[in-house]
Amino acid sequence: MSGPRAVDASAAGILARLDRLPASRALWKLVILLSGGAVFELYDLLMTAYVSPGLVRAGIFEAGHKGFLGLPDQAAFASVTFLGLFLGTIGFSYIADRYGRRAIFTYALLWYSAATLIMASQDTRLGVDIWRFIAGIGIGVELVTIDSYIAELVPKYMRGRAFALNHVVQFCSVPLAALMGYIFVPIDPFGIQGWRFVAAFPALAAIAVWWIRRAVPESPRWLAQHGRLAEADRVTAMLEARVSAETGPLPPPLPAVRVAEQAKPRFVEIWQPPYRRRTIMMMVFNFCQAIGFYGFASWVPQLMAAQGASVTKSLLYSLITAIASPTIPLLFLLFADRFERKWQIVAAAFCTATFGLLFTLSSAPVWLILCGVVITGSNNLLSYSYHSYQVELFPTRLRARAVGFVYSFSRLSTVVNSFMIAFFLQNFGTTGVFGFIAVAMLVAVISVGVFGPNTRGRALEEISG
Repeated sequence: MSGPRAVDASAAGILARLDRLPASRALWKLVILLSGGAVFELYDLLMTAYVSPGLVRAGIFEAGHKGFLGLPDQAAFASVTFLGLFLGTIGFSYIADRYGRRAIFTYALLWYSAATLIMASQDTRLGVDIWRFIAGIGIGVELVTIDSYIAELVPKYMRGRAFALNHVVQFCSVPLAALMGYIFVPIDPFGIQGWRFVAAFPALAAIAVWWIRRAVPESPRWLAQHGRLAEADRVTAMLEARVSAETGPLPPPLPAVRVAEQAKPRFVEIWQPPYRRRTIMMMVFNFCQAIGFYGFASWVPQLMAAQGASVTKSLLYSLITAIASPTIPLLFLLFADRFERKWQIVAAAFCTATFGLLFTLSSAPVWLILCGVVITGSNNLLSYSYHSYQVELFPTRLRARAVGFVYSFSRLSTVVNSFMIAFFLQNFGTTGVFGFIAVAMLVAVISVGVFGPNTRGRALEEISG
C-alpha cells in the first residue's frame, strides 16, 4: 500500500488521487449528508401544490381569477417562488465559487429556513408572497452549491450513481410534502391553520445544518483551484485514510490531468469556446425542461382534479404518485454510469412528453395513478441526469457561477410557466397542458441530443478542457 501522504500533493496530483478512490461507505456517506440538506430545499420547492389549497381555505388566497393583480393566486405564489430562485441562481451562485462550497452550503440553508418560517406566520397574501420570494433566493443558491459540491467530492467513475443517490435521498421530500399536505391542509390542529404546519417544516433545516457541516469537508478541488494546496492535500489525505480503512490498500493514482493555472474566474469565459456552445445548449434545455418537470410536479392535485377526481381524492392520488419519487431513482443506480448522461436526458424527456399525453386519455383512478407514476419516474430520470450533466460541463473555478446562470433559465421559465399552465388548464384542460409540455420536451431533446458532449467516465478537468 502506498501511504496517502506519500503521493503527489500538487493540484493535478490531488485531483488524480481523488479520482482513484474506490466506492466506499465514507464517500456514500458524504453524498447522503449533502443530499440530506437538499431534502429541505426540494420539500420547500414542491410544497407549492399542497400549501395553495390551504391558503385558499384560510381565506388568504382567492380562488379563480380574483387574486393578486387579477391573477390566480396559486400562479402568483409559484411565480414569486421561482422568481426568487431565478435571482438566487443568476445573481448569487458565484459566491460558492468565491467563498467555498462548505460555507455557502451552510449559510444558504439557514437563510431559506428562516425565511420559510417567517412566511408560515403571515396572514396576508402580500406577506406570504414576499417571504416566499426571499426564501426562493436561498434555495436557488443552495441547489447550485450542492450539485457542485457532490460532483467535486466523488471520483469520476461514480458521479452518475452519486447523483442518482442524491435524488433518492432528496426526493424523499416529495411524498413527505404530499403527506403533510394530505394530513394538515384540511384541518386546523390546535386551532392553527393546517397550511402553516406544512410551510414551517423546512425550518428544521436550521437544526440539521450544523451537524452536516461538521461531517462534510470543503471540496479539495475548490481548495486546489484557489491555491490552498496544503488544505486540499489534508482533506484528500483524510478521505484516503477513511476509504482505505474500509477497502484496504488504495490503487495507484490515475494519470494526472493538467490543471489550468489559477486565474480569477470571469463571467465572460462561458461565452468563449468550448463553453459558449454548452452555455447556449443548457440555457435552451433548462428553459424547456422546467416546463415538463414543474408543470406536472407543481400542479399534480389540480391536474388530477381536472380529470375528474375530487379535491380530497386528488390529494390522495398525488400522495400515491409522490411515493414513486424517492423509490424510482434507486433503479438509476443500476445504470447511471453505464450510459452517457446526454442519452439518459433524451430518453427521460421523450417519456415525459409521451406519458403526459397518455395521462389525458382517461379519468379512471388506476390510469391516472399509473401515468402519474411513470411521469414522475421519467421526470426523476431527467432531473438526476441533467443535474449531473450540467456541473460536468464547466471548470471548477467558475462551476457554480456557470451552472447558476444556465440553471436560472429553468427558474425564469417557471415564472412564466406557472401562468401558462394555469392558462392552458383553464382554457384547454389537461390536453392543452400536456400538449404544451410535449412541445417543450421535444426542444429539450434536440438541444442536448444534437449539441451535448459526452462526459461518462471522464475527469471533470478533462471535460472542461
